[in-house]
Amino acid sequence: MKKQTTRLMLAAILILCGVMASCKKETTDPENGTVKLQCEKPNYLVEGDTVALISPSYYTPMENIERTAEVLRGWGLTPIFGPNVDKIYQGKYAGTVEERVSDLRWALNRSGVKAIICNRGGYGTIQLINKLSYNDFKANPKWLVGFSDITTLHGLESRAGVMSIHGTMSSFLAAGGTDATSILMRDLLKGQVPRYELPAHPQNIMGQAQGVLVGGNICTFTPNLGTQADATKAEDIILFIEEVGESMHNIDRQFNILVMNGVLDRCKGVILGSFVSCGSEFEYESIEAMLRSYLTAYNIPVMCGFPAGHDDINLPLVMGAPVTMDVRADGATLQFDIEGQQTEVRTADISATETPLEYRLKRSGKME
Repeated sequence: MKKQTTRLMLAAILILCGVMASCKKETTDPENGTVKLQCEKPNYLVEGDTVALISPSYYTPMENIERTAEVLRGWGLTPIFGPNVDKIYQGKYAGTVEERVSDLRWALNRSGVKAIICNRGGYGTIQLINKLSYNDFKANPKWLVGFSDITTLHGLESRAGVMSIHGTMSSFLAAGGTDATSILMRDLLKGQVPRYELPAHPQNIMGQAQGVLVGGNICTFTPNLGTQADATKAEDIILFIEEVGESMHNIDRQFNILVMNGVLDRCKGVILGSFVSCGSEFEYESIEAMLRSYLTAYNIPVMCGFPAGHDDINLPLVMGAPVTMDVRADGATLQFDIEGQQTEVRTADISATETPLEYRLKRSGKME
């Protein structure tokens, strides 16, 4: 009996160790507290797959969500709505913190859901950080799509060990889903991985680098430093930055916070995206020129003018993916080193119907 009990205890210990190993999301360096991101790629979508539409930040009118559902059906996918997407709390939020967490966890836990598209950004995901665990994202790995305030969720998913897509949301897809931004995001979800070719930019810094892609909206991810949503804590990162409607001095402030927290010391390269309607109170030629004045000291490549963020063109990026960037005198290349059908995309050839800035800011949730 004693031997049997011992065997049972040993088996239980081995099972527990196996569970702990399977739930491990990252390797932590005990000397400097950095982490090594090793993110899993969710399965690409196939005909008939289910996509959940949720609102983790600001409220989105139901007519926009319903129009997005029609777009997804046209793509051969099956949309479902989060139970609380029609809620409004305090005039702006898409429900209380508990309701928004509930919808996110509902979508993450449903095994039949293969992707989650966020309806809108705005503000509010920082309120969700301490309500979620890495296992919420890791238990059933699936694509999560969004940008702006959804940057926080990209950080959480990367730290949990799952890739996600920085890309267009329901508030934009509702316009019809036929623009290049939407089509590239659709194709990426279905396994066509873009290999971006960019034209030369005067603020580029030449060089090659490999690392894990993290970042997004700088005024969203900088306040997350030190939290479980902080993907910039990882080693060997390629940092992507975009912003909209901020002064030069506030972008400078956020960037210096990153510098003082050692984020730039962990960067293998930097990608500067769209800086839309940002200030010009200093005499720098541009936001890129201001940031380049800091970045030259790090001896890393810098790719400027990547069309992602709050502009009319918002090309999808796979966050948490290993990437290779090559910045040359005649242009630049960004490649995602993941499984899929690699497809060359020349960003200079992509055009979009110009929309009023106010319209874009409203749709992303940056303003009402």
